[in-house]
Amino acid sequence: MHGDGIVVREIDAVRTVRARLTAPPSKSVTQRALLIASLCPGRSRLVRPLLGEDGLLLRDALLASGTGIGAGGKGGADLEVAGGEAARGAGMALMLGNAGTAMRFLAARLAVEPDPRLLDGGPRMRQRPIEDLLGALRGLGMEAESVRGNGCPPIRVGGGRPRGGAVSLSGARSSQFISALLMAAPRLEQGVDVGVEGPLVSRPYVELTASVMRRFGVEVGRTAAETGAGPVGAAPAPGASGAGITERFAVGSNQSYRPTDIEIEGDWSSASYLFAAAAIVPGRVEVEGLDPSSCQGDAGILQLLRRMGCLVQTNVSAGRSPSGGRVMVEGPERLSAVDADLGGMPDLAPTVAVLALFADGVSRIRGVPHLKFKESDRIEALAAGISALGGEAVTAEDGLTIRPRPLHGGAIDPRGDHRMAMAFAVAGLRVPGTTVLDPACVAKSYPGFWDDFDRLSGQ
Repeated sequence: MHGDGIVVREIDAVRTVRARLTAPPSKSVTQRALLIASLCPGRSRLVRPLLGEDGLLLRDALLASGTGIGAGGKGGADLEVAGGEAARGAGMALMLGNAGTAMRFLAARLAVEPDPRLLDGGPRMRQRPIEDLLGALRGLGMEAESVRGNGCPPIRVGGGRPRGGAVSLSGARSSQFISALLMAAPRLEQGVDVGVEGPLVSRPYVELTASVMRRFGVEVGRTAAETGAGPVGAAPAPGASGAGITERFAVGSNQSYRPTDIEIEGDWSSASYLFAAAAIVPGRVEVEGLDPSSCQGDAGILQLLRRMGCLVQTNVSAGRSPSGGRVMVEGPERLSAVDADLGGMPDLAPTVAVLALFADGVSRIRGVPHLKFKESDRIEALAAGISALGGEAVTAEDGLTIRPRPLHGGAIDPRGDHRMAMAFAVAGLRVPGTTVLDPACVAKSYPGFWDDFDRLSGQ
């Protein structure tokens, strides 16, 4: 901590890294499993969930809404969830900080209930658009509104006459809107048929949602518009033209969740920072608890690292659980530049941007215009962080271009964004004099990051 009260983390540069670590549980799988378990009549168990800041906010909001959630398993590390209908009564406002996933998932989860509830968050959350989802909920018969009329939180959801049916929304802003509708669908009489207008960003996250729903007994149908196939599950809403629809995701009206136990697999987004350290210092890092066949889009980090010249090896033992795999990454003497379309794995953008600082040649990150709506405006924040270290980044509407330059130490302001803090901490392993402000923000997705980071650098 500096004398002016600002908390900073000073990063020590190292000559090499060599470590064997365990990936934290997946934030994305944990939140989907917890949300679905809350909708599922009966008791479900989440084994090895990630209860970082976002997970705790979602858990506490569900508890406040009447879902029974308790500790279970060895040492109370698991979550026992007694799901079903939410408690009656509007209750107090549910505060979600900057947990965008929780805000979007809960909007649909609580919209199916008969009583209205208010969902709110911090200053950044109140700037993050959610009107596309609210409009879709209204189209399915539910009450959903932006309290201030600006399409952003705080929002009020619940009440109305939820029926389900066909609805369409843009795929350009967030795949979480589609995931939220799909997960709530089994509570709707007509199911849900979601038509996606235009390209769908972060597609693997919808596939991940479908994968977790399948574990709880519900199948998601998908048709591509170009096949000419009709909607799956629900009939189109009266007057719906389907113009501009590129694909459809649907949950039929005859499906319902069943209680289950689910083990949460390791998180590829978090593991990307550990692998990046091996790539740029360079060194060798092994991470256990990862499933190379995961639906998580960020498993694509391995292919990107191979393209940049890294040695990558995977080892999955037969008969082991999804969290039993091991992945090794060894960095080359020099990294190659990369042109990366990260539309399906946008959370890797900070990791790839930091890798690009040490690559030979110009690197391009593209396909991620929705980065502007994350915990920070990540396109602009990445450019600012790169500039603080002496690098050069030119922003574009859908990403940025990074040209290698001699680097120097500097102070990185992550703007409260966990992924910015972790990515630039890795850069500091190579760039002496790097400091990261507000290091505690990593608790949003990776509470143990700094402990694992110290093991990378041998502290």
